[in-house]
Amino acid sequence: MGLSSETVGKHRFMVGISIATVWEFEATLDYFHVKETERMTYPYGKYFFRVINGTLVVFYSTSVRKVNGVGGNQYMLAHFPITKVLVVGTCAGIDKRFDVLDIIIPDRAVQYDCTVKEIEPLLKPSFVVPIDVTKYGIDENATIGTADRAVVMWRDYLELQENGITVADTEAAAIAYICRKNEIECIIIKGISDFPTDETGLDPLQSNQEQINVYIANTPKVMTRIFDDYLQLFI
Repeated sequence: MGLSSETVGKHRFMVGISIATVWEFEATLDYFHVKETERMTYPYGKYFFRVINGTLVVFYSTSVRKVNGVGGNQYMLAHFPITKVLVVGTCAGIDKRFDVLDIIIPDRAVQYDCTVKEIEPLLKPSFVVPIDVTKYGIDENATIGTADRAVVMWRDYLELQENGITVADTEAAAIAYICRKNEIECIIIKGISDFPTDETGLDPLQSNQEQINVYIANTPKVMTRIFDDYLQLFI
């Protein structure tokens, strides 16, 4: 159900839900039955409103990679009274204790492409953001790693595994970083859509395409699980 600008304007605070990829946002539009007339455009994509548990929620797409994720979120924080950001979407699995379609709510977000790794630690403390999830009854020791380079190559996967990364994406930790700068709470809710595969002896392009196909097929499943089972916990 669409909300009028007058109704939106009456809310003094709202929750923002940041969604990166076009497939994730399309799955969101389908899940919430969002009509074309309810979709509004801003510089980084589209957004729409819903009321959940009596709280006004703005869902917005940002497009992929850190610069878009940070830019889109900073724009929304500047234009709406957002008091909490939920970064919702898919991720690549790294830790083999977990499986495809598992939902991860990390208590630590790190950017791992901000150092000269040949002479510095891969995870620089200044780019590590702790996240308090215990107040929501979650006791999970999980780390999400973010970089502009997606985890496609097997050597990248092994490097992250060696550094204790649970899952990886291309925007969440950067968004958590700027939320901390703005003194806004940030919670990351990610579902594993795929695991990198060893492309040794294979055509790298074909191997990558197969991974993309798995990602696209699993994205609606991940988003549905998040919205069905986790969203209301944080709103």
